[in-house]
Amino acid sequence: MRDVFDELHRHWRAGEPVAMATVVATWRSAPQPPGAAMLVAADGTVTGSVSGGCVEADLYERARAVLDTGVPELTRYGVTDDDAYAVGLTCGGVLDVFVERIEAAGFPQLDAVAATRRAGRPTAVVTCVEADAGDPPGAAAPADPARRLGRRLVLADGRVTGSLGSDRLDAAAADDALGLLAAGQSGVLRYGYHGERRGSGVSLFVAAYATAPRMIVFGAIDFAAAVARMGTFLGYRVTVCDARGVFATARRFPDADEVVVDWPHRYLQAELDAGRVDGRTVVCVLTHDPKFDVPVLALALRHPLAYVGAMGSRRTHDERRKRLREAGTSLAQLARLASPIGLDLGGRTPEETAVSVAAQIVAGRWGGTARPLAELAGPIHHPVASGPDQPGG
Repeated sequence: MRDVFDELHRHWRAGEPVAMATVVATWRSAPQPPGAAMLVAADGTVTGSVSGGCVEADLYERARAVLDTGVPELTRYGVTDDDAYAVGLTCGGVLDVFVERIEAAGFPQLDAVAATRRAGRPTAVVTCVEADAGDPPGAAAPADPARRLGRRLVLADGRVTGSLGSDRLDAAAADDALGLLAAGQSGVLRYGYHGERRGSGVSLFVAAYATAPRMIVFGAIDFAAAVARMGTFLGYRVTVCDARGVFATARRFPDADEVVVDWPHRYLQAELDAGRVDGRTVVCVLTHDPKFDVPVLALALRHPLAYVGAMGSRRTHDERRKRLREAGTSLAQLARLASPIGLDLGGRTPEETAVSVAAQIVAGRWGGTARPLAELAGPIHHPVASGPDQPGG
């Protein structure tokens, strides 16, 4: 939903219903992660994509039907060996897509969700995407799946609004959705019809709108400007920090979200203490100066950050390792240091170097090998732990 949210909100504010198809779970080599969405407006206009073209034509017709009837549906797309190029994913992946009609009457909280997203505050939208009878024999309150499908719970600014149809289910879902939101992950939760954690009855998709992950670049050099530009392109909130105020200026780093004049280790410690650095944060140390490098790297490597890289020659790297060991950095912590920073692409310019750094960050995030795809076999897209066990498994 992230890529299409502004367009969705525009239709909502104009009082125009729109069909939204959202990827809620993926397996194997599916091309888009959970949360990817496509909108189909009443005039037939399409915004966004769920598979890069594999299933959009079929999904377009389904979305048009849902827009007319208002009845949501969950569809699984995959590929079989016998019919690889029928309506399915020729890449070999499997994905579940939930199609629903969005309008003000059925989603009154959308305006509040838009406001919290603009303010950068974490928000989660929990939607019931699948429901069955789910009640044991003799249950006092028989299930009504049709009335559950498409119901929502919204978690924003410390409040929970809406309902999935049961107080117990609302409480269980809100608790678990907060966990996904803290991790910045979207995914499916499964419960019994009334919130029992038995894994059957209802499936809920949590769309987590967390704050953007951070990239902190230490060292206000030309390479930092290119790395900051690449970080912004990848969706990071980028900070450039250097103790030398003459170099650390907003004019030199227009693509950074903020430029800070401070000693690197002191700034990083303050951000850690304030809770503004988490397991998604990437740190790039480009200063080439031991008095800056060693204290900030020793601090960064003591915390479970997503990536810690440092620029320099192999000689600089060897000397840096020695100094870090003298500063008390363990061998296990040193093993997490990407130094010399980046992948071997043969690049020389700041922009080419930034591409190699970005490639290493992406490979680490998704478990990529960083080898040419032509040399590898099997799925192109690495599996993402975002759904239930593989179908049929």
